[in-house]
Amino acid sequence: MTNKLTDKVNLRHGAVLNNRVAMSPMQSQSGKRNGFVSDDTLKYYGARSQAGGLIVTEFHYVSENGGPAYHPGYPEQLAVYSDAHLDGLTKLATAMKKDGNKAVLQIHHSGRAAVGQAISGQDVVAPSAIDFDFLSYPVRELTGQEIEDIIKDFGRATSRAIKAGFDGVEIHGANHYLLQQFFSAFSNQRNDQWGGSLEKRMAFPLAVVKEVKRVVAEQAPSDFIVGYRLSPEEIHGDVVGYDYRDATALVTEIVKNELDYIHLSLWGGYNSTPNEVDQSYAELFKAVLDDQTKLLAVGGVFDEESAKDAVENYTDIVVVGRGTLIDPQFGLRFKKGVEMKFTMKLVQKTWTMSHGQKG
Repeated sequence: MTNKLTDKVNLRHGAVLNNRVAMSPMQSQSGKRNGFVSDDTLKYYGARSQAGGLIVTEFHYVSENGGPAYHPGYPEQLAVYSDAHLDGLTKLATAMKKDGNKAVLQIHHSGRAAVGQAISGQDVVAPSAIDFDFLSYPVRELTGQEIEDIIKDFGRATSRAIKAGFDGVEIHGANHYLLQQFFSAFSNQRNDQWGGSLEKRMAFPLAVVKEVKRVVAEQAPSDFIVGYRLSPEEIHGDVVGYDYRDATALVTEIVKNELDYIHLSLWGGYNSTPNEVDQSYAELFKAVLDDQTKLLAVGGVFDEESAKDAVENYTDIVVVGRGTLIDPQFGLRFKKGVEMKFTMKLVQKTWTMSHGQKG
């Protein structure tokens, strides 16, 4: 049977999504100092409570040294590293869920990208102390104890998401942040249990997954959603952190933990392919999922035609970013039978106005 955008989707642990559209995690640039929710945050997400059956927040850093991933001040990156954030997170979950769709909190650690730490005169931590030529500040290698502490921080962040009323969490292992940094042979040059071979470079992300699942099993409703987002490759010219073969090996291990979904971050679009490979990333990763783990893919969806193509031929759920900036009720339009057509010029203009030059 052909997938339709208006289908209800049953996730592994019992959650039911109202359609096959998800809103992509995107910086709203609305947080107050130290990552607290602002009125602007609530207005932004409240306006997008019908953007899709699944609505994913922007990244929230789980450790005090895990962000912000851009200059501190106002607006600032949102955070989930302390119980003091619970009040705002509860208001955020309520705003996102007010129309009956599922709200998922994306949790992450910036690692070397925590520019706010550098500006504040604090250590910026990473898997290895490498002199990255694209950074204007040094990074310090994490100790074994600090690694264990960050793993626990992901668990504590999950506990706060549960208490705040979110329907799930998404572990952010993409876009060159800490989980990807550990998985990358370029940025992880450790020779202990956390680095070296492919299996050891998997150890940190898998430990985070296991800790999140442990907390969910102990504290969450039975239908609580857990997803994992990753970039399918890290290849920049001659610099190769990992390729899709490595990434599918990681996903094969992640899937053993019975997550609800895997979310591919695809800069080239939902139907993009690795170099010199005929199959799309979506097809390659779908092949290593079990029959209960859903595939989400983001990239290149700006209208009804591309959204339909994505769910009919590539992915279980299509994740839409810029389209939901232009139309906060993107997902609702399909239910009402209203066709959407966005020009690339309008999409790019809206994205630039909202995010500067960040993509």
